[in-house]
Amino acid sequence: MTAQEKKIHGYLKKSGALLEGHFLLSSGLHSPNYIQCALALKDTALAASLGAALKKCWKGGKPNLILSPALGGLIIGHEVARAFGVDFMFAERENNAMILRRGFSLPEGAKIIIVEDVFTTGKSTMEVFEAAKRARAEVLGALSIVNRMGERSFYFPSASLLNLDLNIHTPAECPFCAKKIPLVKPGSRKV
Repeated sequence: MTAQEKKIHGYLKKSGALLEGHFLLSSGLHSPNYIQCALALKDTALAASLGAALKKCWKGGKPNLILSPALGGLIIGHEVARAFGVDFMFAERENNAMILRRGFSLPEGAKIIIVEDVFTTGKSTMEVFEAAKRARAEVLGALSIVNRMGERSFYFPSASLLNLDLNIHTPAECPFCAKKIPLVKPGSRKV
């Protein structure tokens, strides 16, 4: 880990955002680890600092807009938009699809970066990508505080402040299920 990654990992742990137990991920997989970035982002100075760090690690073109999936991407997306000096919007899940609501609409041709708190499977990011594509916006790439996707990646540029290779299991192979340890569903998406 780099010095920055160690610092971020330490703060996630100290803030209680790096959880241990038996968790049901939105992918349907199980994990002994879960990252609840909202616990870390309650510190507004840290949230602003992470937003600035994400802007700094971006190597692509300047966006006109930052777009995040609700709920996890709201705080960090807003802080990244502030760092870039651009507007911020978010997409919400309705009838199993990410859509823009609340009067939000992407200008055709807008250059956007999708910002998440954690890349876990990439599903939410790709759903926001599809919403942007339907609006004829150009997705420059995606940013997150934490990437736990392992070797998987998007077909567009992406960057994260911290890469964590956390264990995941199918329900059939989960050692915690075998031990009958209660399963917790902490995320915002219904499985």
